[in-house]
Amino acid sequence: MTHTVLHIDSSARISDSLSRAASAKLVSEQNADTVLRRDLATTTLPFLDETFTQATFTPPEARTDVQNAALALSDTLVAELQAADTLVIGVAMYNFAIPAALKAWVDQIARAGVTFAYTEEGPKGLLSNKKALITIASGGTPIGSEFDFASSYLRFVLGFIGITDVTIFDQDGQEIAPKAA
Repeated sequence: MTHTVLHIDSSARISDSLSRAASAKLVSEQNADTVLRRDLATTTLPFLDETFTQATFTPPEARTDVQNAALALSDTLVAELQAADTLVIGVAMYNFAIPAALKAWVDQIARAGVTFAYTEEGPKGLLSNKKALITIASGGTPIGSEFDFASSYLRFVLGFIGITDVTIFDQDGQEIAPKAA
């Protein structure tokens, strides 16, 4: 059985980044057969616009070429996530939350009918049997404090798409208790 890791870094700092160093260490500990890499500091992700939004609610067979083009990068990002058994995210906390580039990634992969579905019981995540390891360099903001909007958001949004096995670490590798995060 193979093990695939999707490694995402979101710090704007390329060198001397604590979150990048910590996420690389987590990836090295996974014994992965395949590591897919997505560096959000070097990949410009578009913000959602009307064309993208309309395309996501249009059945695939009815989409225009423009709508298919608007979803092409999102489709690639979703495929990376679907292929992964483990998601490792390096997060630099900026202004008490996640970097804008990571939020843009979330917006690209949170797709109704693709990564979650609306049911009579409410939304249901479609990406089960995966785990997420998140390391956060908080710049001094205590992880799990009332000022930390990064860890609770990531835990919630990953759970929303079905990834409920989420472990959060600080940049020093200390696991943060789920209730604190």
